[in-house]
Amino acid sequence: MKLAIIPGDGIGKEVIPQGLRVLAHLARKYNFSYTTTDYPFGAEHYLETGITLPDSALKEIAAHDAILFGAVGADPRGSAKIPQGLIEQDILLRMRFELDQYINLRPTRLLPGVPTPLANQGVGFDFTIVRENTEGLYCGQGGFLYKDTPHEVANQIEVTTRRGVERVIRYAFDYAIQFNRKKVTLVAKTNVLRFAHNLWMRAFEEIKKDYPAIATDYHHVDACTMYMVTRPAAYDVIVTTNMFGDIITDLGAAIQGGMGMAASGNINPTRQTASMFEPVHGSAPDIAGKGFANPIATFLSVAMMLEFLNQKPAAASLNSAIAKLVLDKSNHPRDLGGTATTSQVTDATLNLL
Repeated sequence: MKLAIIPGDGIGKEVIPQGLRVLAHLARKYNFSYTTTDYPFGAEHYLETGITLPDSALKEIAAHDAILFGAVGADPRGSAKIPQGLIEQDILLRMRFELDQYINLRPTRLLPGVPTPLANQGVGFDFTIVRENTEGLYCGQGGFLYKDTPHEVANQIEVTTRRGVERVIRYAFDYAIQFNRKKVTLVAKTNVLRFAHNLWMRAFEEIKKDYPAIATDYHHVDACTMYMVTRPAAYDVIVTTNMFGDIITDLGAAIQGGMGMAASGNINPTRQTASMFEPVHGSAPDIAGKGFANPIATFLSVAMMLEFLNQKPAAASLNSAIAKLVLDKSNHPRDLGGTATTSQVTDATLNLL
């Protein structure tokens, strides 16, 4: 296995090394091998060099089997020197788009022992959000007219293609079959977005006929946000658009214990280019360098990566260890209400593997 390692900025540089410790342990235990190539890209690298992500580096990264990614974001020491959104657009979104990582996969599971805003409801849940990852409002289509005048006009155009929609919906159904899920719910806004989301609905209605064993449902996105809070166990697999997926996956992170528990995969199912696995907490510059960032989302991302790379026993072992880890409050880092440091959480995880 050839892995590209991009720690990025802030706490990305703290949690990715811990994820690599866990990966090395699993490789020894389950007798698989891998090589790593480190890449320095992020806000700090941009401030030092003026470079975000060169074409040559992207080509190299694409040739790996997978990417383990930390976080990128504006460096507080030089945020005024970095155009808004430049780092995210030129590094993270560029890899998603140009490597055709058209699936953003977000497991949303409440592990026993993890504090949640839903605790008083006594509910558990385990669902997966399949977010379209290379179209929609994030394509950068649009522009300004009469910018910085009283008559300014801004256009942001949603890009929705039959091919893009169909492949994401079909992936969601195939995922349900593979992981013994019972229902796929389409989340969109068909009553208002009557063109783009009509295409989503028509494609969904056609494709579901190929999967008669899987139940289906449809929710408007605003209803979905309510149901995720009031009855999250109603969901099994959600398939949705790029922007709506961005929103509801962060709501999913909040109810599963916070961003420190949220893993993700940016998947190219064809495997023609590298898929990318990342914790979604961002660079968190306010806590960077203090030693108490939660590495669990990184470990869960490593487990997703191992599953994707067909190291299933190792992935299962890591997921099991994390489930045991969080049962003991002494292993909880600060975002879960505990005092365990980043390295202490890692040590406890290694002891459980």
